[in-house]
Amino acid sequence: MFLPVILAGGSGTRLWPLSRQLNPKQFLPLVDEDLTMLQATIKRLDGLEHVTPRLICNESHRFLAAEQLRQMGLEDANIILESVGRNTAPAIALAALQALAEQADPILLVLAADHLIQDVDAFHQAIRTALLLAEAGKLVTFAITPTHPETGYGYIQRGVPVEEGGFEVSRFVEKPDLMTAESYLSQGDYFWNSGMFMFRASRYIQELEKFQPKIASICRDALANGQQDMHFTRVDSAIFSNSPDDSIDYAVMEKTKDAVMVPLSAGWSDIGSWTALWEAGKKTADGNLFKGDVLSEKTTGSYVHATHRLVTTVGVKDLIIVETKDAVLVAHKDEVQEVKKIVDQLKLSQRHEHADHREVYRPWGVYDSIDSGERYQVKRITVKPGAKLSVQMHHHRAEHWVVVSGTARVTNGEKTYLVTENQSTFIPIGQVHALENPGMIPLELIEVQSGSYLGEDDIVRFEDIYGRVKG
Repeated sequence: MFLPVILAGGSGTRLWPLSRQLNPKQFLPLVDEDLTMLQATIKRLDGLEHVTPRLICNESHRFLAAEQLRQMGLEDANIILESVGRNTAPAIALAALQALAEQADPILLVLAADHLIQDVDAFHQAIRTALLLAEAGKLVTFAITPTHPETGYGYIQRGVPVEEGGFEVSRFVEKPDLMTAESYLSQGDYFWNSGMFMFRASRYIQELEKFQPKIASICRDALANGQQDMHFTRVDSAIFSNSPDDSIDYAVMEKTKDAVMVPLSAGWSDIGSWTALWEAGKKTADGNLFKGDVLSEKTTGSYVHATHRLVTTVGVKDLIIVETKDAVLVAHKDEVQEVKKIVDQLKLSQRHEHADHREVYRPWGVYDSIDSGERYQVKRITVKPGAKLSVQMHHHRAEHWVVVSGTARVTNGEKTYLVTENQSTFIPIGQVHALENPGMIPLELIEVQSGSYLGEDDIVRFEDIYGRVKG
């Protein structure tokens, strides 16, 4: 029996425009159309004896993560919220310290929420081997058998065998150049560093206190001064932000004398680029991988992802083409690592496309910004059954709501009333108001905003069942 700890705090900038700051790759169905990367990570544990997984994510993703766990029947799963990312060593420390406070020194299986593993049986066997090593007090890392001279991963050199079925770690090495990677592959004793681990919670904290005592101390204080909010654990932001930014490899695994590795050959990928996603998928005879409404002619070796409209290609080779409602990426497969530079340009230009999609998820549902102009904005809003937007007001805009389907319960100043299909209502500037779906089916409505300022920060909240202050 073990406790899965799933790290879900990445930004996934190299998979833009699908992956964005407020909806990064771990929350997207990139490989499996029915499961997001996070959900696939949890599903992959079926058949193993473990307790309810624990998730660590950024606070801005809390409702997205909670909804995806709810869809899997894990409403009671605890989610640790980081107000600021401080890398893997502090994140795992939070989970280990919390687990020690709740249980009698559980064994932790640390997984990333955005990895692909195609051979689940091999993965399970590696976990069973690692479990024996962790029970013996070792700190286990899963080492991926390399299939090609990859320059995008760190490597682990295998040492002598240990009795329980693993190997001592001879050394960790940084991401190599191509010539060095080729030599690692030919030697046969170098493996890719997967970023997956297994150890007792107490052993990790002991080693962290030995090699990075500041991280251990700050995480302990941040938890002690945090608060529990429903199934969310909110660590003290001011304290946690002072933690060193350090990975578990640098902080512990490269320094401890008890690091061991378990080889894993299971079709693993961290899906770190569009090319990696193309490599992992099932391709046509021409080497193409198409998703969505795609037509092609004389196209080879390409990945085309159409989300909302027809995408056609003629006479192209080795391209990545990704279409969303508000952005299109066209890149050569050999240059996909540079996509993050486009994201940097978007940030410098103060454009919104790096942060969110036209469709924006909220704890109550989703809205799609259909159209906008200098003094107006049109949104299609979907409210989940039983959900309610905050009681709020706006200083600079009025709102006109037209119900498309379902029933809305509207609070408009001192009045509360129902608005049904094909009916509408008007919210004046400065009026305190709220919107709720009291029905059993999703509520869909068109919202027309008009005014001198239409930004999302023009919201004054008076009451919110989701604990939000703004945004």
